[in-house]
Amino acid sequence: MKLKNIPLYIVVAATLGLAPAARAQSELRKADKHYENLEFALALEQYQKGLKKAKRQPDVQTLQRIADSYRLTRQSERAEVWYAKVIGMQGRDPMAIYHYAEALRSNGKHEEAKVYFMLWGEEVPTMEERAQQLVKACDVSMAWMEKLPVAEVEPLQNLNYASSSDFSPMQYGRGIIFTSDRGVGTDKKKDIYGWTGRPYLQLYTAEQDVKGNWSAPVPVQEVINDQYHNATASTTDNGKTIYFTRTHLVEKRKKGNMDPTSWVKEPEIKEYMNRLEIYSAQKDGHSWSNIQPFAFNDVEEYSVGHPALSPDGKVMYFASDMPGGMGETDIYYTLRQEDGSWGEPINAGLTINTEGRESFPYIDSEGQLFFASDGHIGFGGLDIFSAKGSLGKWESVKNLGYPINTPKNDYGIMFTEAGAKGLLSSNRDAANGTDDIYTFNMLKKPVVLAVTTLERKQNAEKRNIELPLPKVRLVVKEKSQSEPASVLSDAKGEYFMNARVGDSFTFFGSKDGYLNQQAVTNIPETANDTVSVALLFDKNEVERVIVLENIYYDLDKWDIRTDAAKELDKLVVMLKSNPSVNIEMGAHTDSRESYKYNQELSDKRAQAAVDYLVSQGVDRSRLRARGYGKTRLINGCGEGVVCSEEDHQLNRRTEFKIIKN
Repeated sequence: MKLKNIPLYIVVAATLGLAPAARAQSELRKADKHYENLEFALALEQYQKGLKKAKRQPDVQTLQRIADSYRLTRQSERAEVWYAKVIGMQGRDPMAIYHYAEALRSNGKHEEAKVYFMLWGEEVPTMEERAQQLVKACDVSMAWMEKLPVAEVEPLQNLNYASSSDFSPMQYGRGIIFTSDRGVGTDKKKDIYGWTGRPYLQLYTAEQDVKGNWSAPVPVQEVINDQYHNATASTTDNGKTIYFTRTHLVEKRKKGNMDPTSWVKEPEIKEYMNRLEIYSAQKDGHSWSNIQPFAFNDVEEYSVGHPALSPDGKVMYFASDMPGGMGETDIYYTLRQEDGSWGEPINAGLTINTEGRESFPYIDSEGQLFFASDGHIGFGGLDIFSAKGSLGKWESVKNLGYPINTPKNDYGIMFTEAGAKGLLSSNRDAANGTDDIYTFNMLKKPVVLAVTTLERKQNAEKRNIELPLPKVRLVVKEKSQSEPASVLSDAKGEYFMNARVGDSFTFFGSKDGYLNQQAVTNIPETANDTVSVALLFDKNEVERVIVLENIYYDLDKWDIRTDAAKELDKLVVMLKSNPSVNIEMGAHTDSRESYKYNQELSDKRAQAAVDYLVSQGVDRSRLRARGYGKTRLINGCGEGVVCSEEDHQLNRRTEFKIIKN
């Protein structure tokens, strides 16, 4: 077609109309190139430019790549927005649903995440079991977040650098050595990592004075901080040897064309991947030298990184994806040999390692292992876990709980005081995906108090049974709190509340038609995660007889034994909680021996019980002692009848009944 036959205004209009679309496609092609080169931050800049110029909805691949780029730069809020667009489009990858669910979970939207994990499992039947596990993880994390916090966690304001990642602190002399991409001492315009859009990771040190103030971070000597990434270090106790991680960009080549829709023949395509290695260096005075690679580095095949020395320096733990592992990355350890070299790496075992990622190991001064994982049940992303044991024999893997862990990535922990305080890394507060270092102080262990309200009754065999008593009013007072709280037990006679070891609670229970009851609970340091508290109620009826369990006496004795005293102490509490109630203490014997003997013995036992109650502060005028001997047997075990000792015991009982209210 010849332009001279077309009016000029049509040519100009067509040219102007096509130019924005052409420019948009050009920007998107540049963005795709960055994406394919793993330069996700740079790709996002170009995608944004391209979308501004485009006049129509981008295709599913473009949306997918934008969402992926936000995910891979750990900008979970933006990733959620873009995956929401992707999952509604035809031709999208089922993994987009999974990534959308993970973004929701990372943003604390667990109920919504559960829906999409299930949808992913339906679309990919081979992943149905994994989807169920992730749904369970959402439920577990929501339950954990409802409990009392396990620690106080605060950002280390004067050490973190704005808009940069600071993470993985380790003890170093009077301070720490940590990783940062703040770019101090580098050419920021030149040394930019395309994945994050920030400078390469380097090692820094900072010292803390006696008042707890931190010095300005200083980059480690250039001989260690060479080009590309240098990170996650651990030093020997004397500070003379350092082990650290270096990242290498390894070029791989494979046959074939990455784009099957392209007609361009590309027989060989370059691929690059990051591989980690461990290096060591020696300190001579104030300088580092003699940099040596770890004997088991192999960048052509796998990565090794995140070294962590045991307190005695004889064991080094690290993370690796070397062949033979159990998941994406596993924790390994190596033993120092007599000649100073390191032995063959050994996998830390199934207790620690999962099908997911285990990384950032750390051994505290007491030999406890801490590590990050997204394979064990957690809040989402990487969580910090602990384990007890040694080398490859570990047990009791435990999620450290909220807010040590959050739905974001939490990792790189260290303790300045074993079990009590330290530092950790997290991207919990950064919308741009950067990490910060946080201080934490562990609080006393949280527990759940499971309070049960019960009614005491007698069954047909005259044995005491306990049945749930619903809707009991409970006034709860914690020792350190000035004001009590008033609650109701539920239809099952249950009430659950959060507490901590070392707490002390008083429960005062009341319900119309029943005697008031009271219980005091002191939660020991050794308490399990759940502590049970039971309040046992009796009907408030005059002449109602209530058998006391476990009131035993030695043969021919009426002294109150220790085990009997514990039961009578409960009666003391009830009497003090019901000051208008008077009772009769009644003692009974079995049919053996004479009437006179049993009458005298029961009188003495009843009186001994009354005397004990008085010794515990109950007014004697409220009490009456009466022995019944063997006149009121509750079964057929009379004189001359052969009965089991258990049946005789039913007759040898101590009771109380209300005689005035």
